[in-house]
Amino acid sequence: MKLRIKFSKQGVIRYIGHLDLMRYFQKTIRRAGIDVSYSGGFSPHQIMSFAAPLGVGLTSNGEYMDIQVDSFTDCEDVKTRINAVSIPEIQVISVKILPDNAENAMASVAAADYTISFKENKAPSLDFASCIEKLMQREAILFIKEGKKGTREVNLRPGIYRFEYKDSKFRLLVDASSGGNIKPVQVMTALLAETGKELEANSLHIVREEVYTSVETEEGNKLIPLEELGHE
Repeated sequence: MKLRIKFSKQGVIRYIGHLDLMRYFQKTIRRAGIDVSYSGGFSPHQIMSFAAPLGVGLTSNGEYMDIQVDSFTDCEDVKTRINAVSIPEIQVISVKILPDNAENAMASVAAADYTISFKENKAPSLDFASCIEKLMQREAILFIKEGKKGTREVNLRPGIYRFEYKDSKFRLLVDASSGGNIKPVQVMTALLAETGKELEANSLHIVREEVYTSVETEEGNKLIPLEELGHE
């Protein structure tokens, strides 16, 4: 049986990378006594997959991990067991049972929602609401992306689904699929570039609020949180 676990990642734990987070959950699940399934072969490992890995330095209220179990009592019991042996900075928010034909968390990701704010004394003096309005009116928002194969120019605009500014905070909904995968820092860099300014290093506080998948409805494709694909 497949379970989808939604959890938060806060505090100093934002500085650990994805592989360390995976090892943490492997140990935590063992301590919690969850009857997790293991792969076969000479080096068996827990059957586990994560949604889009969170960048180092970011916190989150909506991370996802899928595990396979051989048996369990109920979703609330799994949540209680894991939280009882977890650290305060990582807490399970919900546990849902996935349909047998559900894609894994990584393959399901379509978009992600972020709250962004400038750290104290780091915000430039700008009318951000007006700047966002002008930026979003553009057909193309070009950004130079650096990768293992060198640099390439990409157009961010099609993958920015919502960009707002209110009460000193930005709210950003972007493409987070493997084909798009837009980063909040890229969008903020492009925003400041519109005014001839550069984004200062380590000047933002970024929180991932939710990760979404896309489902077909009568009205067209709709974004829903990954947890809504499961049930208790």
